[in-house]
Amino acid sequence: MNPPAAAASTAGGDRAAAAPEYAPYPRLSPEDVSPPPPPSYHAATAAPPPYGGNPYVSSPAGGTATAPKNTMDSVKDVLGKMGKRFGEAARKTENITGNFWQHLKTGPSITDAAMGRISQVTKVIAEGGYEKIFHQTFEVTPGEKLKKPYACYLSTSAGPVMGVLYLSNVKLAFCSDNPLAYQVGDKTEWSYYKVVIPLAQLRSVNSSTSRTNASEKFIQVVSVDNHEFWFMGFVYYDSAVKNLQEALQEAQSLRA
Repeated sequence: MNPPAAAASTAGGDRAAAAPEYAPYPRLSPEDVSPPPPPSYHAATAAPPPYGGNPYVSSPAGGTATAPKNTMDSVKDVLGKMGKRFGEAARKTENITGNFWQHLKTGPSITDAAMGRISQVTKVIAEGGYEKIFHQTFEVTPGEKLKKPYACYLSTSAGPVMGVLYLSNVKLAFCSDNPLAYQVGDKTEWSYYKVVIPLAQLRSVNSSTSRTNASEKFIQVVSVDNHEFWFMGFVYYDSAVKNLQEALQEAQSLRA
């Protein structure tokens, strides 16, 4: 298991190859499905089609991406208000403001990332909260409850994909904020990129930090059958590490 190119890890690792040039909706082959060690920040926001040989990458619903129509002034206004709220929270918990700006910088465009995050927050409010979105997005077992949602990015071979990582009492699940385009023959298909890992299938959850920039932080998730996922750009990184590792420990105690 190699750590991200810029991340420190006790295991060491090779440097990842440079990411391709940014394209809002890249066209990718159906074989491009295995999440590698994450590329450096500012890689292309793209993803391969969300199905294939990886058993934890589910076959999601298709759709059409709709770009938010916020003006730059409205984006700046909302970011200013969000920054003030994050600043108040930071005094009580962790450096949320710094993590939030790092979250925006993870993508190829701060403006696009900001507009995408605002669009996601608007969706959460309109749909009635993350709990309802979680139930609408994934198959949920009886008695399953959402514990924590985390805005972040999932590393893929084409670059980081913005979305939300959901932690329930049953599974760890990720869904991209928007459907992504990929090529099948001469047709363009659209799908949300989803990953679903039952907690019983978790082997390890590891945190790591960039050797050159302490604000760049990663979480590596490894399944019992050695499928590896890298998440980055968390707004609430410390909370994510704590709760994911606690979920792993609980799952391991049940297996013992």
